[in-house]
Amino acid sequence: MKTTKKGFTLIELIVVIAIIGVLAAILVPSMLGYVKKSKVSSANSAANSLQKAINTALVEVDEESQEAGNILSINRLARSGDVTLTSTGAALSSDVSASAITKKIMNYMEKAKKLAFASVCDGGVCKAVAVSVDDTYTGTSPAGVVTVDNYTEYKGTSKLTNACSLAAAKAS
Repeated sequence: MKTTKKGFTLIELIVVIAIIGVLAAILVPSMLGYVKKSKVSSANSAANSLQKAINTALVEVDEESQEAGNILSINRLARSGDVTLTSTGAALSSDVSASAITKKIMNYMEKAKKLAFASVCDGGVCKAVAVSVDDTYTGTSPAGVVTVDNYTEYKGTSKLTNACSLAAAKAS
């Protein structure tokens, strides 16, 4: 009586493992590109959401005191730092303080507490925002300043004002 063994030979297994290795060598670099693209897109989305939150806060300020047009920028250049306002030189009322603006922004975007950002305002409207999601990825609104190809040029919070000014130029 003859018995037949079922299974794979060692050669067949080695060939399959070699094929999987070749496919992995091809796919892994392209997948890393998708991860970078996703992170840049996420940072740009966070910047867009923050711009909307700042604009809504500026509308509230304008309704309360008509002083939103005097605000030139709203910045927090460190994640744990304070929000700073830059104005046209006209004295802002006590209702238009950095802490009051921060509270209004946080009402519309809870994640803003964890972000470092720079913004440019003109005439009571936020024209452009740059956000540092982490120390590697920066996003802007309007999008397009930071891309997968150049995201390392805007790495870190020290480059936020540069990215923001480029985004403001794009918005103009």
